[in-house]
Amino acid sequence: MSNKEYQDYVEGKAAKSPLALDMLKAFAIGGLICVIGQGIMSAAMAAGLPKNDAGTVTTIALVGLSALLTGLNLYSKIARHGGAGTLVPVTGFANAVVSPAIDFRSEGFVTGMAAKMFQVAGPVIVFGTLASAVYGVVLLALSAM
Repeated sequence: MSNKEYQDYVEGKAAKSPLALDMLKAFAIGGLICVIGQGIMSAAMAAGLPKNDAGTVTTIALVGLSALLTGLNLYSKIARHGGAGTLVPVTGFANAVVSPAIDFRSEGFVTGMAAKMFQVAGPVIVFGTLASAVYGVVLLALSAM
């Protein structure tokens, strides 16, 4: 069987994804995550926190909630239906860090959990740090002009 024949065979067997329904679910789940975040922020501001502090509380709460749902094996069930909608940056990143840590905990604390925890998230952290340093230097250079 040639590569082309095999590819045609696989495409024939693969289930077609209902694109419109998948996009609607992603929009709804992602929107729900954002609504929860806005609710947390509004509650923090109603409690008297300034907007910046309320944003920090919101981020911490969303990361904690995402980590908890990942640990309880619920985040993956939500992601199964919400697809890309669960990749809202804060919650998706927290899930990307916690999930490998849980999967590899049996290999030990350092060589399993700690090492694998940043396998997915590590490049994002490195790129984010490097990009922020480059943007800072560019901003400093532009402000000196």
